[in-house]
Amino acid sequence: MDNDKPIAPSEPPVPELVKSHAAWFRLIDQLNWYDQKSQHCQCCYKGLKIAQVAFAALIPATSLLPLDCAKWAASTFGVLIAVLEAIQQMNQYATLWFNYRATAERLKHEKYLFLSGAGPYKGIAESERLLALSERVEEHVSTEHAKWINETRRAAIAQKPEGA
Repeated sequence: MDNDKPIAPSEPPVPELVKSHAAWFRLIDQLNWYDQKSQHCQCCYKGLKIAQVAFAALIPATSLLPLDCAKWAASTFGVLIAVLEAIQQMNQYATLWFNYRATAERLKHEKYLFLSGAGPYKGIAESERLLALSERVEEHVSTEHAKWINETRRAAIAQKPEGA
């Protein structure tokens, strides 16, 4: 093993002026929030789906139980599957997982464009770059918020019983 090899940094260096600017704080705060929420929604969605599959797989196994127990066990598993699906539909974990991940990736993309002085940040002064960063981060966040409102409204309408 060669211990003299330099280890690549996990993050590019950020100038002190940038680190202390409100636009940078907002970018990092939102990037972390969307990343964490995406992971949370992914875990919830996958956990619910794994539980549903496990309960569904157990239903045929209930036929091995005495008749009275089999009826109750199969019914219970069926009810649990329905409840878990209702939880998923009410909370929209799959949709939020995808939307939050997409927003986190857009913010990450914005971060690296900014740090490399590329794209919309190319050839402009630091103060103008920070102003542009602030505006673009807020645009990404407000777009995601609008999507969230529309998706929540759509899910609520889909949940309403007929005639309500």
